[in-house]
Amino acid sequence: MSQSVERAAGILNALAAEPATVIELAERFGIHRSTMFRELQSLEQVGFVRRQIDGTYVVGIRLAVLGGAALEQLDLRGAAYAHLRRLHRIVGNTLHLGALMGDEIVYVDKVEDASGVRMYSRVGAAVQPHCSGIGKAVLAELPVEKRDTLLAGCDWHPYTANTLTSRAALDAELALTARRGWAFDDAEFEDFVGCVAVPIVTAAGVVGALSLTALRAAQSRRQLEQRVPMLRETAAEISHQLG
Repeated sequence: MSQSVERAAGILNALAAEPATVIELAERFGIHRSTMFRELQSLEQVGFVRRQIDGTYVVGIRLAVLGGAALEQLDLRGAAYAHLRRLHRIVGNTLHLGALMGDEIVYVDKVEDASGVRMYSRVGAAVQPHCSGIGKAVLAELPVEKRDTLLAGCDWHPYTANTLTSRAALDAELALTARRGWAFDDAEFEDFVGCVAVPIVTAAGVVGALSLTALRAAQSRRQLEQRVPMLRETAAEISHQLG
């Protein structure tokens, strides 16, 4: 990958997380302000970024259009769309669909909790593999070499007191996950929620995972585990539709 393309991708990823000024971006990427300004001008001309009235830059509408087109073309999202919403009508909880895309797992669909509770996650964002239900459900189905690749950039940051902070601890958890066929996120990324997840597996191997998330104050681990059979049934339906 050329340096300019790699830097442009880095800028877009940074702005997707939060707005930033030319100075902030120049410092972050270690380049002169004038160079960063030219980069942003080029991205602005094609609609990938937009300058706000306060001088900060954000991602542009053109990028949103392309992102939407990419998601629409993803077979997993299309195959799961109706199944995900049918399950949501039954359970009411937040549902996430994650897809294995190259060397990362990405949220490709999400249905919010019927009660109006909103979760941090967003469609198009990468899944934290070591501290999410979807991440662990996918990792548990992968051969060791592919698992190594997905975890290569993991910094083992402790988001909560329950976050697994070593490869040894994660591997033990993944062994358990593989044996029982489903994963559990015990408040490992956000300390107020719990999550159960199941892999979506086709003849070609694991392609993603489906998860159900709830506030810990509203549903206990035992109650979440009771949702696993429905998640498995939905995952099987999605797998069948994918062929």
